[in-house]
Amino acid sequence: MDDPADLLQAYDSQLRTELHSARRVQQLCPLVLGEYADGLGLITYRSLAEPGGRVSAEEVTGLVAAALAHYLALPHIARVEWKTREHDHAPGLHEALVAHGFVRGTPESIMIGEARLLAVDVELPPQVQVRKVATEADVRRMSALQAEVFEEDEASAAAIMEDMVANFLAGRAGELWLAEVDGRVVSAGRLDPVPGTRFAGIWGGSTHPDFRGRGIYRALTAGRARAAISLGKRYIYSESTEFSRPILERAGLVKVGITTPYDWTRPAG
Repeated sequence: MDDPADLLQAYDSQLRTELHSARRVQQLCPLVLGEYADGLGLITYRSLAEPGGRVSAEEVTGLVAAALAHYLALPHIARVEWKTREHDHAPGLHEALVAHGFVRGTPESIMIGEARLLAVDVELPPQVQVRKVATEADVRRMSALQAEVFEEDEASAAAIMEDMVANFLAGRAGELWLAEVDGRVVSAGRLDPVPGTRFAGIWGGSTHPDFRGRGIYRALTAGRARAAISLGKRYIYSESTEFSRPILERAGLVKVGITTPYDWTRPAG
């Protein structure tokens, strides 16, 4: 399964309705709606049309309205993300999302390839340690680093940290990995093996700007890839920013598509 079209088909059929670490998942056919402890609602789907069918712009608008109405009725949900995919048949989706208050985010590359391509030895200075997260304190240090890199505001950072800690303690966090330099967390990411498939996802990859370009993120990715292989997974997938896409591409992963988040925030009051 090396052809990009085959990889994209596998992504569509096996991975698109997986909602990692969601506290609650509901169906609003054809949509899958997730709720997260930090007040996030996440919308995904395999297709907006019935199998073998087509969908109209009017039907797409109705789906957007119904999904947003679902979350409006949940006061603990403060923001909602709708994940679009460039290769979908979804007429009028951009216009419908914008009309309902969603804001288009930064596109990300859908990257897929064999885990063995990433499971390489990376030579690092002795003061750099790459390892799996072992304690709640590790989770908090990892979350603080990611909040800094992603420039989260204080309230969002605190909510995300508590959500990460809760998922870790409940065994819902997948595998969390970090890299330290002289005991300081400088890079972090997550590995999510997908049950019932040969895939594992790598998520949340972040490296402090002062430590980029030294092979640390590559080593962190290699550690996660080796862990995926040990769990019986053959393929790695990632929805990558322009920071991580070139690293994965150089390793041999293939860009099979583009996904773009659209974000809605509940109005104050």
